[in-house]
Amino acid sequence: MASSAKAAAPKSTATPKAAAPAAKKSTAGGNGKSTAGANAGKGAGSNAAVDIQPRLNQQQNAPSPTQRYGTVSQRLPIGLSEPTRRDSVTMLNQLLADTITLRDMYKKHHWQVVGPTFYQLHLLFDKHYEEQAVLVDAIAERIQILGGVAVAMAHDVAELSSIPRVPRDREEAPVQVSRLLDGHQRILKNCHDYADKADEAGDDGTNDLIVSQLVRTNEMQVWFVAEHVVDSPLTQAE
Repeated sequence: MASSAKAAAPKSTATPKAAAPAAKKSTAGGNGKSTAGANAGKGAGSNAAVDIQPRLNQQQNAPSPTQRYGTVSQRLPIGLSEPTRRDSVTMLNQLLADTITLRDMYKKHHWQVVGPTFYQLHLLFDKHYEEQAVLVDAIAERIQILGGVAVAMAHDVAELSSIPRVPRDREEAPVQVSRLLDGHQRILKNCHDYADKADEAGDDGTNDLIVSQLVRTNEMQVWFVAEHVVDSPLTQAE
C-alpha cells in the first residue's frame, strides 16, 4: 500500500516582519499647503529650515556698533590697565595712519618714477612698499590686542596722518625721494617719543613693536633711499 501522504510541514514560528512605516506627510500650513510649498521662493532647498538668500542692506538702520572708535575693551587679560592700553592705542593709531600713508606713497612713486634710475627706484620703492605693508598689519594687530579699534579707511587715515598730502602730479625722482624721507622722519620722531612713553607705562609689547620693527625698518629704508640723492658726480679715471 502506498505510503501515507506526507505530513504537513510545521508552521514557521518566526515573527512576521513589521510593516514599513508609512511615509510622513508634509505638515500642512494654515492655508492647507505643505511646508515645502510655503517655503517656495524663499531660498529653501533640501533643508526647508535654511534660507540661503543673502540678507542685504543690513547697514541700514543698523544697531549700535560692536565697539566705538577711541574705546578699549576688557576682553583680553594681558596685565595692562585700561588707561595704559588706551594711551598706547592712541599712539599706535597715529603711527598706523602715518605708516599707511607712507606705504601708499611708496606705491605711487613706484608707478610714477621716471629718469635714468627708473629701474633701480622702481624696484626699491616696491620693496619698501611691501615692508611698510607688513608694519601696517603689525601695528593694527597690536591695537586690537590692546582692546582698541584700529583706524582703517582712507578718509580716516587722511584726517589723522601727520604726513602732508602728496599732489596727484607725477614728480621728478629727487622730489619723490625727498617726500619719502620727510615721511620717514616724521614717523621716526614719533616712534622715539612713543617708545619711551610705552616703556614708562610698562607696555613692553608696544615698546618692542615700535623699537624692533618700526624704528629698525624705517631707519634701514631711510639709508637706502637717502643715498639716491647724494651729490656724487661721476669722475673720469686718469
